[in-house]
Amino acid sequence: MQRALFSLFSLFIFPVLLTACPLAKKEASMNRTKLSATPEGDVSTHDDSSVTMGAERFDQYLPTLEGQRVAVMSNQTGMVGDVHLVDALVERGIKVVAIFSPEHGFRGTADAGEKVSGSVDEKTGIPIWSLYGGGGGKPSVDQMKEFDLLLFDIQDVGLRFYTYYVSMARLMDACAEHGKKMIVLDRPNPNGFYVDGPLLDMKHKSGVGWLPIPVAHGMTLGELALMINGEKWLPGGRVCDLTVVPCENYTHQTRYELPIAPSPNLPTIQSIYLYPSTCLFEGTVMSLGRGTSFPFETYGHPDYEGSDFTFTPLSVPGAKNPPLLNKKCYGVDLRNVPHEEIWEKGFDLSYIIDAYHNLNIGEAFFTSFFEKLVGVDYIREDIMAGKSADAIKVRWADDVEQFKQQRKPYLLYEDI
Repeated sequence: MQRALFSLFSLFIFPVLLTACPLAKKEASMNRTKLSATPEGDVSTHDDSSVTMGAERFDQYLPTLEGQRVAVMSNQTGMVGDVHLVDALVERGIKVVAIFSPEHGFRGTADAGEKVSGSVDEKTGIPIWSLYGGGGGKPSVDQMKEFDLLLFDIQDVGLRFYTYYVSMARLMDACAEHGKKMIVLDRPNPNGFYVDGPLLDMKHKSGVGWLPIPVAHGMTLGELALMINGEKWLPGGRVCDLTVVPCENYTHQTRYELPIAPSPNLPTIQSIYLYPSTCLFEGTVMSLGRGTSFPFETYGHPDYEGSDFTFTPLSVPGAKNPPLLNKKCYGVDLRNVPHEEIWEKGFDLSYIIDAYHNLNIGEAFFTSFFEKLVGVDYIREDIMAGKSADAIKVRWADDVEQFKQQRKPYLLYEDI
């Protein structure tokens, strides 16, 4: 991913139209629909059953912003119709004094974990402050003095190791420390229709696992923010002065397809559905397709046996130095796995188990990062002991049910 060096609001291509569809069968040939990497174009076309984003409900939050110095935390996904939220606010006379940017930067083009420097938005002249430029992911004391209220608007994908919620929690903590109000403009969770995976053992807390929640928590960022407050998960039990502007016409069973790629290596809805399971390869010697046109939709290794499918990771924007760079990998192509099959399996260890047995290198298959992703010790141990994916899944079933009960008071949308 190339570092953002030009305006967020220029040189964008047109995205596919936003869709919010019921549980209808998708043809495998549609699995590769590309999400736009950039947000210009009319993404506001809705029918009567489509979702209205929190950011589109200006009447719910503009009165609170009037007369305030406003900071906005957003990225390329923060669109309101065919304009970015920052543009929409400036057009309405709101005094936006700063823009915070998360992992991947304000334009969403930086590599995972890449340090991103602050800059200035060329269109508005508003300073951009990166939370991935050092400083532990929190604003400085001086930055906190520059604004009265923080507006948060980012599209998430609902996974414990997807870092946008960590940035949200850190900003909540900063606002709680400095007496600032925070408003979360909610957006749907494309993986919001199920809860699965072990709860994080907090000894494995890291930048890819911040809260004691399952891998797939099934919540929007707005709901999760309410839960962070309600469960006193901020350091020292602090509570943020928080308002959530919810979506309309959304339930947890809505199959919402993003109009804009949330980060460079999640370019399709297929990659977003597979991501809970294939992301685990980040903690192994395998490639999951970074450096190809189908990241998170495959897995492979030069020594993988019994497959004619091959790919070679290259240095590309969004994956400058991917695992197994320039090495021909043999492996498994997941691009045409039907959506229903992915949904049914949820957080699925079968891909990792297949690769582990295929390479047959024992514990050398895993890296220390694996536990940060899965969040517990027993999954590596059980895989090495030869247990099946279904047998291991039983171990977290009770934790998932308890979490579903724990989160109930914070849900904003119908759940079945």
